[in-house]
Amino acid sequence: MILILAMLLDAAFGEPRLLWDRIPHPAVLMGRLVGWCDRRFNRGNDLRLKGSLVTLGLLTVGLGIGGLIHILPDFGILEILTVAVLLAQKSLVDHVRAVATALRRSVAEGRQAVAMIVGRDTADMTGPDIARAAIESAAENLSDGVVAPVFWYLVAGLPGLVAYKLINTADSMIGHMTPRYHAFGWASARLDDVLNLIPARLTAVIIALGHGWVDPGPILRDAPKHRSPNAGWPESALAPVLNVALSGPRSYNGVRKHYDWVWPEGRRDPGPDDIDAAADALWRVWAVLLAIAVLIGIF
Repeated sequence: MILILAMLLDAAFGEPRLLWDRIPHPAVLMGRLVGWCDRRFNRGNDLRLKGSLVTLGLLTVGLGIGGLIHILPDFGILEILTVAVLLAQKSLVDHVRAVATALRRSVAEGRQAVAMIVGRDTADMTGPDIARAAIESAAENLSDGVVAPVFWYLVAGLPGLVAYKLINTADSMIGHMTPRYHAFGWASARLDDVLNLIPARLTAVIIALGHGWVDPGPILRDAPKHRSPNAGWPESALAPVLNVALSGPRSYNGVRKHYDWVWPEGRRDPGPDDIDAAADALWRVWAVLLAIAVLIGIF
């Protein structure tokens, strides 16, 4: 019941700016903790060991905070609010739809909007590039921001959810293959990969079955081609549903990368309508997750 109420609360209100303009969002606090660890420990020798100990510490902190909130004698009210805050369904949909709205006005505005949700270069993006980036972000963040938190809450309660979010935050901040983080961020990146193994594949299954797509062949063919061990699964499921080719060429820090296409049979000229269709798919997956939570609650 806590998960059901939290999902409904998140779907209704998302991230109310009236609140988070006044107090720090928990994700911001997590980011500050990871940033402090980076500044304090990412120097000197034995960086992989230090990064591994930091990752273990973050995992322990997450489990401890979640456990403390869970045992508070408040009839689960704070736990409901915490779960709702750590889910990202409505905020993800809002950010994705904002790209479609901006792109309908102009390519320049579309570039500005998509830059808020992707890390690749956006200055030279065409309309289809913008739409493709928004759809890919929708698929990847559906797994990381919605399905994985729900999964880990069902598996390990609030301690599991908070710990997952802390490790996921660490991965996004220090889990990069750059000279600064290659060693220090190794453990957080690998642990995040492990924690998302099942949720990413579960996301692909829900997307496919939720849209009547029962042929696993394209997903099994395209998902392993992705540079990420997990992100390819939701992308390879959403691409045939929309009949849009995803991945492909893009630029990072001025360097052009040529990645394999996901669902190369699909259209390569997606637009705002396809972004909106992706947002609709996010809600369909959310509805399936809610139904699963209800069934678990009943039985």
